[in-house]
Amino acid sequence: MKFTEKLLNISSKNNSLVCVGLDADLNKVPKLLLKEKDVIFEFNKKIIDATSDLVCAYKPNMAFYELYGNKGWESLQKTCQYIPDEIPIIIDAKRGDIGNTARMYAKAFFEELKADAITLSPYMGQDAISPFLEYKDKCALVLCLTSNIGAEDFQLLEMRDEPLYIKVAKKVVSWNKNKNCGLVVGATQAEQLRGIREIAPDMPILIPGIGAQGGDLEMAVKFGTDKNGNLAIVNSSRSILYASSGEDFAQKAKEETEKLREEINLHREKMMSDSEPV
Repeated sequence: MKFTEKLLNISSKNNSLVCVGLDADLNKVPKLLLKEKDVIFEFNKKIIDATSDLVCAYKPNMAFYELYGNKGWESLQKTCQYIPDEIPIIIDAKRGDIGNTARMYAKAFFEELKADAITLSPYMGQDAISPFLEYKDKCALVLCLTSNIGAEDFQLLEMRDEPLYIKVAKKVVSWNKNKNCGLVVGATQAEQLRGIREIAPDMPILIPGIGAQGGDLEMAVKFGTDKNGNLAIVNSSRSILYASSGEDFAQKAKEETEKLREEINLHREKMMSDSEPV
């Protein structure tokens, strides 16, 4: 099953565009978990148990696992194995290298971890992305326009007739022959998101930057979804994971996830009703 089909299936079943970022920080997880042998996995497990009927994807960020070496990788493996098969796993790795190196990254994430998608940097061009595109049922989510302040250093630069991020979006569309490409666009870039969606009407778009980063949720939904109100993956990490530091952390994470899902769906309904012919 291709990534987009899997995404649409779970989005429909759970009525959700919410992606929970599994970025377990040992300095922030509830202290009651610190006695566990594998703190990260136990934390992730409880978050997954509490939210799996409310999400369209989970997104572990590699930095929060690589930090702990072999133990971190083991925690990530167990987490990926624990996530229900019907829910896509997006590895936020932002890799970007050429030739055999890219092939090894692709094998590690798609074959060893069994992930469904990975975030990639386009800076080194098509040959750095191609090894990931060989996995036709997976998805390469290419960084297009990010949420951070430094995005203006390169991504917003005018390149002759248009900004660099637009050229990236168009280039990724040209790579999408197997329908296994997507884009990453930060929620803080809502106005630009409109133009990106017009360029890539049928691609999944991962939208981080909601919650702690202050992205505009209404605009992210309005401009990030496709014509049917789908194919936007709205990520939230800290505001869900650390909604509570007490024994009720999983329940509070569930409540925050449900709240975000309902807010998104209200915006989807409004968008779809506004687009209906009078």
